[in-house]
Amino acid sequence: MPQNFLQRLESWTFRNRVLVLAVFGLITAFMAWQGSKLRVDAGFEKTLPLTHPYMQTFTQYKDQFGGANRVLVALSVDKGDIYTPEFMTRLKQVTDEVFFVPGVDRASVTSLFTPNVRFIDIVEDGFAGGNVIPAEFQPDEKWLPIVRENVLKSGQVGRLVAEDFTAALVSAQLIERDPRTGKKLDYLDVAKRLEDIRARFEDKAAEPGKPQIKVHVIGFAKAMGDIADGAKSVVMFFAIAFVITAVLVYGYGKSWLMTFAMLGISLCTVIWQFGLLVILGYGIDPLSILVPFLVFAIAISHGVQNVGTISQEMGKGADAFTAARISFERLLVPGASALVTDALAFVTIAIIQIQMIQELAVSASVGMLVIIITHLWVLPVVLSYLPLGDNYRRKVEGQVGRFDRVWEWLAVFARPKGAIAMVVIGLAVLGWSWQVQKGMTVGDTEAGVPELWPDSRYNQDANLIVDRFAIGVDVIQVIAETPANGCIDHSVIQQVDDFTWAMTNVEGVQSALSMATAMRTVNTGWNEGNMNWRVLPRDSQVLVRAVTPIETSTGLLNADCSVMPILMFTTDHKAETIARIVKAVETYVAANPSETVRFRLATGNVGVMAATNEAVTSAEKPMLLLVYVTVIVFCVITFRSIVGSLATVLPLIVVSILCNALMTKLGIGLKISTLPAAALGVGIGVDYGLYIFNRLQAYLKHGLNFAQAYYRTLQETGSSVLFTGITLAVATATWMFSDLKFQADMGALLTFIFLANMIGAVVLLPAVAALLYKMFPKLYEAEVRRASKRTFAAH
Repeated sequence: MPQNFLQRLESWTFRNRVLVLAVFGLITAFMAWQGSKLRVDAGFEKTLPLTHPYMQTFTQYKDQFGGANRVLVALSVDKGDIYTPEFMTRLKQVTDEVFFVPGVDRASVTSLFTPNVRFIDIVEDGFAGGNVIPAEFQPDEKWLPIVRENVLKSGQVGRLVAEDFTAALVSAQLIERDPRTGKKLDYLDVAKRLEDIRARFEDKAAEPGKPQIKVHVIGFAKAMGDIADGAKSVVMFFAIAFVITAVLVYGYGKSWLMTFAMLGISLCTVIWQFGLLVILGYGIDPLSILVPFLVFAIAISHGVQNVGTISQEMGKGADAFTAARISFERLLVPGASALVTDALAFVTIAIIQIQMIQELAVSASVGMLVIIITHLWVLPVVLSYLPLGDNYRRKVEGQVGRFDRVWEWLAVFARPKGAIAMVVIGLAVLGWSWQVQKGMTVGDTEAGVPELWPDSRYNQDANLIVDRFAIGVDVIQVIAETPANGCIDHSVIQQVDDFTWAMTNVEGVQSALSMATAMRTVNTGWNEGNMNWRVLPRDSQVLVRAVTPIETSTGLLNADCSVMPILMFTTDHKAETIARIVKAVETYVAANPSETVRFRLATGNVGVMAATNEAVTSAEKPMLLLVYVTVIVFCVITFRSIVGSLATVLPLIVVSILCNALMTKLGIGLKISTLPAAALGVGIGVDYGLYIFNRLQAYLKHGLNFAQAYYRTLQETGSSVLFTGITLAVATATWMFSDLKFQADMGALLTFIFLANMIGAVVLLPAVAALLYKMFPKLYEAEVRRASKRTFAAH
């Protein structure tokens, strides 16, 4: 930004303070009105990497064989089995309730009471079959033994009925949009209705002599509902952080008026962000609920720079108006450069082709740009009106040199010996972090939903279903594409059978099911149940007999038997489990090429996770490269200094890799919900670095040597940087006590990021710059001359 333009902007702004504040107030009121319309917007399709090859398979076949957006409601008993009048009555009622939940694909609802669950019986003339629970069923002693036998004949043990007969499932697929109205499904409403079903049909306490019936609910919709409920604590912790920040800012600036003015403008930043999101047509996803508070944190960072500058200038004798003008002129260029860099750093996340991540990138970037207006332009104007007179000046005038001893000690790292020692330490930390971060997981590191605590009701429900059912809660489907009528071609169906068997023996696969599996069972039935006949006949006519009882409603074949999914129920959805299964599929297909059968990954919720993990993995390095290139470019534009740019960026790289190492140690996987931490780490570090090096250059051009210039820089900005890092770290550290594990994890990461970037900017940045200037003295002289010329031309 040209110096004369900056001076004209400053002059115009402070001549028209009333106009600036009036326009700001009107816009804030409008944004508040718009922001009141912001809604939590959870969506399953938003989490899909639709450009990934797996998702092409998913999209092509989700209507025929179901997608990955499934809800499971399990009823269990604590003693006895499910074959009691009370349990069967309750299961029928729950099935009916699930059927009428908005967004449920009613044709997909499956339980013992739905007509798409049938049994096949071997009789004298061949086969007989019917619904597992006939329409005339009554929950009495006459019918219960019949139902028990039908369940055994149906092959649903382990699928819809627990292997120990202590639980039964109701399964349903959700539709993203209502086919009649086209409206998007409200996942939080679905979660609420599912929780209502639990409340109505679960026994609150066991009655003497009777088994207690419990209801367990899992699925994407329920997980989003629980995360949204847990996210309500975000507001509470935000309030706690607000109070902590207020107390610490007052301790730093010695003025409640200045403290509340800065915090008020920071809240306005969030209001503007919410309003702009509504105007742009966005909602806020439960997994992105922390982004507004990250924006608030960065706003506080820039606000503290204003508070620090004004208190220092008033301590030197300036009045509030003059101090505010100095703050405006001094901070606008480095602050705007930092925030534009932050915005572009968040934009780079959008290279991951997942709608939720792209919305998050827009939300965070909008917030960064708003801070330029609120904290670099409006806040100094607001502070210029504060009645900070002689009493305040006396409070702060004795504090100007209060940290000089600390600055003298830190300035050691701007001298050659201290710089060498610090760079060696930095390289050692980098080397250790690099080795540790190689073990970082892309994807989930825990079973269940890692955003919730392991002892949460959702994860307990998921554990029960995994323990009692063979199908588990996680499934990946491989689609076998064959010529028409492939299931009656022995060479084709044998390949499907061989693949199914191979996958059954992969570690992490709980069980596998395919058309070939079902045909083997049917063929056994045609031969008096003799297990020697549990094979696939070679004769096509006999294969026809084995296929006939298997309907398309089973999800094992399409109408002309040219597509046959192989369902693999996994023990969990940890990243290592998914990677192992995907590799096994790819290895098998590569080792067994076929002209008649094409095995395609993948559908099912684990298939979606596999695609997401691969999308994040492939985009992570390009994303970080773009972030750092962006930072370097803006540093070069701001400083016109290669050394300044490298000195600012290299500590960021160290902190980023150190953050990855911390995630590895804490067992936090890199996924769409934790990606913002990477961009935020760079953003906060850039803020510190740009403010420090900007002031450092201002002193270098006056002829001071590097160590002296850095000492003077710390006198001006050091306290603000240290205070900002400590304040934000203390505020976010409270998140670690959240009811939402995702927030607790982010609290730990952000606390570390704030402190590590602060330390890197204060001790590693000057050390790198000092060494580079020592190694290239001509570069140092050229940069000082260039800076001096710019200053002279401006005057």
